[in-house]
Amino acid sequence: MSKSKRLIELMMTVNRMRKFTVRELADQFGVSPRTILRDLQELSELGVPLYSEVGPHGGYQVLKERILPPIAFSEEEAVAMFFASHALRHYLFLPFEAESSTALQKFYYYMPGDVRDRIDQMKNRVDFHTHTRQQKAEYLEILLDAAVEQRVVTIEYETIDGCAERRIQPVGVYASNGFWYCAAYCFLRDGFRLFRCDRMQSAAYDTTGIKPRDHRHIHLGNWREYGEELSASIRMVVDLSREGVQRCESELWPVPHIDIQPDGSGRLDQSVPAGEMMYFAKFFIGLGNEATVREPREMVDRMKEILTEMLAKYD
Repeated sequence: MSKSKRLIELMMTVNRMRKFTVRELADQFGVSPRTILRDLQELSELGVPLYSEVGPHGGYQVLKERILPPIAFSEEEAVAMFFASHALRHYLFLPFEAESSTALQKFYYYMPGDVRDRIDQMKNRVDFHTHTRQQKAEYLEILLDAAVEQRVVTIEYETIDGCAERRIQPVGVYASNGFWYCAAYCFLRDGFRLFRCDRMQSAAYDTTGIKPRDHRHIHLGNWREYGEELSASIRMVVDLSREGVQRCESELWPVPHIDIQPDGSGRLDQSVPAGEMMYFAKFFIGLGNEATVREPREMVDRMKEILTEMLAKYD
C-alpha cells in the first residue's frame, strides 16, 4: 500500500475508532510501530486533533472536534458548495458562524487557480439576498445543540411587559426575513411556542432538574401540529392582489396555503393560532391595498384601532 493511500485510510480509521494504540494500528496496517508513529505525526501536522495518554491503559485519542477524511469534489460541486456557504454572509449571527467562515476559506484557498478565478468572476453576478438585521441573536448554538440533544434551556425573554424567565425545550431554529426564530416547548405555557432569538437576553442549560420531554419525533416540519389546540385557533380569510400573494409567499413562514387565480391574485383561507392575531394584523396593514382581511372580525377591528392610533399621531 502506498504511503498516501495508507495516510488516507489511517485518517478514516482513527476517526472511526476514536481511541487506539500504536500496536493496534501497526497490526491492522501491517507496518512497524515506528512507521505508524511517523504517520500519526503527519496526520497531526495535517490538522487531525490527536492526543496521547501514558500508562497501562494509555494510547491515542481523537478529540471531539474531528476532521473529515479527504473528499473529492468535482469543479461544479466545489463551486456550488462555495456559494452555498457564501450566501450565509448576510447573516450577522449564525449557529456555526466561525465554522462557516473557515469552511469558506478552505474551499476558496485550496481550489486550483483557474477555479478561484471563475469564482471571483461569479461573486458579483450571483447572490442569495436576505435582509440584514442589526438585532443580536447570540444563543443560536446552544439552542440548536439543545434541540439535537433534547435538553432544557433557561432563557430570559423580552416581552412587551419586560423580561421574563422561561424554561424551554427547543425543537429547532430557522431564519426568516433576516430574523432568527426558535420553535420550542414552553414549560410555563405547557405547549409549543415560537420565540424570536434576538429577544433572548440570556440562554443557558437548565439546572433546576426539569426532565426533558421525548420530542425526538417533533421537528421544524411538524411542530405546529403539536402546538395550539383547535379551540385556540382562528380562521383567517384574506383576499390578496398579485403582489400581495408574492409578499405572503416570500415573507410568511411557514408559507401559507393560497388559492391563486389565473391573474395571480389569490385568497388565503386557513386556521392560525389565536395568539398570533396581532402579528397578522400588523403584517396585513403593512401590505396596504394589496390585502383585504375578510375574517376574523376581531382582526379587522384591531386593524382599525391600529390605523386610528396611527392617524392620531399625525393629526
